[in-house]
Amino acid sequence: MKEREAAKVSQRQTQILQLLTRQEQVSVSELSSLLSISEVTVRSDLEQLGRAGLLRRIRGGAARPLSTEQPLEETSKQHAAAKRRIGRAAAGLVQNGETIFLDVGSTTTEVARHLPPTLSGVTVVTNGLNIALELQRLPNLQVIVTGGTLRRLQHSLVSPYGLEVLSKIRADRLFLGCNGVHLQHGVTSVNHEEAEIKAQMVRCSREVVVVADSSKLGFVSRAHIAPLTSVHTLIINQSSGQSLNGYAAQVQQMLCV
Repeated sequence: MKEREAAKVSQRQTQILQLLTRQEQVSVSELSSLLSISEVTVRSDLEQLGRAGLLRRIRGGAARPLSTEQPLEETSKQHAAAKRRIGRAAAGLVQNGETIFLDVGSTTTEVARHLPPTLSGVTVVTNGLNIALELQRLPNLQVIVTGGTLRRLQHSLVSPYGLEVLSKIRADRLFLGCNGVHLQHGVTSVNHEEAEIKAQMVRCSREVVVVADSSKLGFVSRAHIAPLTSVHTLIINQSSGQSLNGYAAQVQQMLCV
C-alpha cells in the first residue's frame, strides 16, 4: 500500500516538473485541476519539490528555479503562437528611417521575422547572432552586430565591446526581451551578462518596447534590467485570469494581442 502511494506521489511530482519545463510558473489551482487532486495535496508536493531545489515556491504556486536557463531553441517552442502575434504587432511599430535596437530572445526573434520588406532606411542594432541572420532576407536594412563574447545558449553577444558599441548609438526604439515583468521589481533577466547589455540598450533608447508573453507577468528573475516605469510600450498576449490594470498604470501604453 505504501509503495503504491509513493509511486503515485512520484508520478504527480514528475508531472509537475514536466509542466515547469514548458512554462515558467504554475498556480496551485491549475495543478489541482490538471492532476485532479486537492489544493492541500498540491501544496504538499510543491513543498517537497521546493526543499529538494527542483522548483521555487512563489505566492499561489511554483516557478522554475532561478538558476534554470533554457536554450533559445527550447524557449522558442513555448507559447509560440503568442510570441508570433506579439512579434507581428511589434514589427508594425517600426517606421522608415529609424534606428532600432533588437535584443536577443525568442520573442524578439519573432519581431525580426515579421519586419516587412517594404521598410527602407532602417538600421537594426542587435546582440543576437540568430537575429542578424534572420535579417539577411531584408536587403534594404542595415544590420549592425554589437560584437563581444558569444553565449551559445542564446546565440547572444555580451561584453566586452558590446557596452562600448551601444554607448555610441542613440536608438529611436528598443525591442526588449526578458524573463520577468513584475509590478515592483520591473523587468528582469535570468542572466547577468545579458541584463547588462539590455540595460545599456534601455539607457540609449528614446522608447522602450517590452515584448513578453503573459507567462512572464508577475515573474521575477535574478538580474534587474529596468523599472517598469521606464517602459514606453508593453506588448503581451491576452490571457484569462490575469489582471493587467497595475501594468497598464505603470507603462505609457499596453498592447494586448
